[in-house]
Amino acid sequence: MSTTPSVSRKSFKSAATTSPWTAADKRAEQRELKRQAVLSTAAQLFNERGFQATSLDDIAARLNVSKPTLYYYVKNKDEILIECVRSGLQTMLEGIEQTRLAGGKAIDQLITCMRIYTRIVTQDFGMCVIRISDTELPAERRAELRQLKSGIDQAFRRLIKACVKEKAIAPCDPKITAFMIAGALCWVGQWYQPGGTLTPEKIADAYIHTFMQGLLGQRT
Repeated sequence: MSTTPSVSRKSFKSAATTSPWTAADKRAEQRELKRQAVLSTAAQLFNERGFQATSLDDIAARLNVSKPTLYYYVKNKDEILIECVRSGLQTMLEGIEQTRLAGGKAIDQLITCMRIYTRIVTQDFGMCVIRISDTELPAERRAELRQLKSGIDQAFRRLIKACVKEKAIAPCDPKITAFMIAGALCWVGQWYQPGGTLTPEKIADAYIHTFMQGLLGQRT
């Protein structure tokens, strides 16, 4: 009479405890990391070639994946652009808000915000904000992103008003001054070249010195 080899309960239990699937939270984390890689790579290509000249095939090729793989993380190229621009604007707003919450003199807050602005427009997402026109965004999403831009503008106006009140700067029109500062800092995102001799810190130092000291030397 034949007998079936017995399998110990201990060995059976050990073989059954390891799952080839990762936990749901780990899968979500990995998916978000890959999604961010898609957005970062797209932002680099948009800045290098322009939005219209960049295809999903280009993005997939740089990531060494197939084009269909991208659709697991994004719907289309328009969504990628929207997320890139939103990320850059949101980072600016968060930096400005953190500066406000830290408190201190208005002039110090203004200088810090100028440094934050300069740093972000030299990064991939920040450059997208500067280098890509609103007209390249879907019409229904422009209002949302323009509202974020308005929040940044209003924050600068409030700081300029506070600086005048503290007598840290000469009386001026907060709206025009905010436009002037933002316009100058935005332009950095157009000409900045990563790896060049001018670091974001050096650029911020030069801009802040010019804004605060002016172009005219002391008169005797």
